[in-house]
Amino acid sequence: MRIAIDAMGGDHAPKSSVEGALAAAREWSDANIILVGRKQDLEPLMINAPSNLSIHHAEEVIDAEDEPVKAVRRKKDASMVVAGRMVREGEADAMISAGNTGALMTTGLLVVGRMEGIERPALAPMIPTLDGRGVLALDLGANMDAKPEHLAQYGLMGSIYRQKVHGIAKPRVGLLNVGTEAKKGNELTKAAYPLLEEMPIEFVGNVEARDVLTGACDVLVCDGFAGNILLKTLEGTAGAMFSLLKQEFTKSLKNKLAAAVLMPSMRGLKQTLDYKEHGGAPLLGLSGLVVKGHGSSDGEAIKNAVRQARVAVQSRLTESLSEEISGKRVAE
Repeated sequence: MRIAIDAMGGDHAPKSSVEGALAAAREWSDANIILVGRKQDLEPLMINAPSNLSIHHAEEVIDAEDEPVKAVRRKKDASMVVAGRMVREGEADAMISAGNTGALMTTGLLVVGRMEGIERPALAPMIPTLDGRGVLALDLGANMDAKPEHLAQYGLMGSIYRQKVHGIAKPRVGLLNVGTEAKKGNELTKAAYPLLEEMPIEFVGNVEARDVLTGACDVLVCDGFAGNILLKTLEGTAGAMFSLLKQEFTKSLKNKLAAAVLMPSMRGLKQTLDYKEHGGAPLLGLSGLVVKGHGSSDGEAIKNAVRQARVAVQSRLTESLSEEISGKRVAE
């Protein structure tokens, strides 16, 4: 399989991209990893690179402050756009980018292309839960406005993803809402509820935000506006919690001694909540596999994004989604 990495995208690129690609190429010899970006910037970092790691030169870069649509249309030789074109033309089976989210969404739509039958692709990261299973949440920021039909499609795509990539036979799909009753919510969620009931999925009804981390469902469906607020709130709460614990543990000698005993457990907890461990979020609903890495991704996060893409390719995720969506459209 061939996995293209937008080597110039992300806060710590290209260093983090190369470090992650090197680690991934050494661990998975069945994956041919292609770093897309400025050859002159990448080559000096590729010390002792294995044979399954190569460079595809792309001169331009899409920056964080660029307006997404204009950047994608004008910067034809940008690393992100070139990687997307490689997926569209069959030169790569998947692409990974930690760059501008809006630009990646635009690249997905204008360069890679939408899957037939899907109106809006969705950003679907994993959120850690207390039971260790995690919950795939979509959409968490690709589309700020959604229609009921979009949420129903998110439920179907999320269910297939968890089946194919995570091996869950019957993923439980929940709808993010302000109450568990079917009649609760705004016009969007009330209209989406019966559509999700009709889908060939294990729909468990409405799920409140306070129950997300307790493992109430395996797939959480929401619009991009509410979903992104949920994600940023969880990230902020986790960060604030560890800051408070650090302050408390350094207040006195007794607390410092207690911290020394608890440190291994605390590291494990922080690792559970760390985005680096999950690698990235797939943009589900595109005709090719696109994975969005966190903007602050380091080498470890990029390596885990490669692992995630590798499993998705092996599981025929894109083909399975297309077949399921096409089958549903024929049935209708």
